[in-house]
Amino acid sequence: MGWFSLLGLAFALATDTFAVAIVTALTPQRITARHRFRLGFHFGLFQGLMLLLGWLFGSAAYAFLFISNHWIAFGLLAFVGGRMIWGAMQAQAPCVLPDRTRGWDLVLLSVATSLDALAAGLSLAMIHVAIMAPTIVVGAVAAAATLLGMGIGRRIGSLWGQRVELVGGCILIAIGIRVGIIG
Repeated sequence: MGWFSLLGLAFALATDTFAVAIVTALTPQRITARHRFRLGFHFGLFQGLMLLLGWLFGSAAYAFLFISNHWIAFGLLAFVGGRMIWGAMQAQAPCVLPDRTRGWDLVLLSVATSLDALAAGLSLAMIHVAIMAPTIVVGAVAAAATLLGMGIGRRIGSLWGQRVELVGGCILIAIGIRVGIIG
């Protein structure tokens, strides 16, 4: 696989991490370097590992995962988005919004944004591509896209105030629907 193709693959796989990072950073609370590190590290790690895992599975599980991966991503994104909307609807007074860069939200978002990397890894195995360089490049690009997305989301969040959790939940569900329909 050439470097141009590899970078194209990495940027394509990082679009979901970029969009979800924007939504995650839509909060009136302070985003610290620790938040950015956690989300960037986990999104990059999961993208790279899922690519590697897909490659390792090879063609054995290709048919099942390729057909259903977009529905799994839809379900995970809709779940987290629904939780965000529910939390926003319950908040009557100014409150501290949950940190989406910790706990199960972080795990669910990491898995949901990396399922396409699993399918890409399966595809790379079928065309006999060496996997180490793609794993590292895809993970690094996903981490960088996450950090960029968090920077953009932070600026938007400070302008929108408390209602960003509701908007963010709707955006996550919309991303899930797009993934579910387009596949």
